[in-house]
Amino acid sequence: MSIIRRTPPGLHPTPGYHHVNETDSRTTIYFAGQCPVTPDDQVVEGDVFAQVDQVIRNTATALVYADVRASDVIRTVVYVRSDEQPVLSAVWSRFKDSEIGEAFTTASTLVGVSQLGYPGQLVELDVTAVGRGLR
Repeated sequence: MSIIRRTPPGLHPTPGYHHVNETDSRTTIYFAGQCPVTPDDQVVEGDVFAQVDQVIRNTATALVYADVRASDVIRTVVYVRSDEQPVLSAVWSRFKDSEIGEAFTTASTLVGVSQLGYPGQLVELDVTAVGRGLR
């Protein structure tokens, strides 16, 4: 399996992600949106960064379970309950600098939203990866 990441001529430069990703994998793994929820079903209270850290832990766990690495991720969508660009940028940086940071070198979208599914939820991460698949 290989992943080729590209930014075509004529498109704007990016802060680390790529506009186009191509893979020869036959297995695509779609993860549920990873939320800032602990294993005992509690939404992490506090600021958005505490929630991002829980989302990172949850995503890392899901990736390991699916037997893929952050480098196998081909698409991410980050949802942040904010319309403030500095908040969105800080959340992006937190994800990029994390243990799953390599996942954000792929096709990525960062979206400010007005509401997420859990009361008090400020962030969610949608991930798609390629791999061998669960056996």
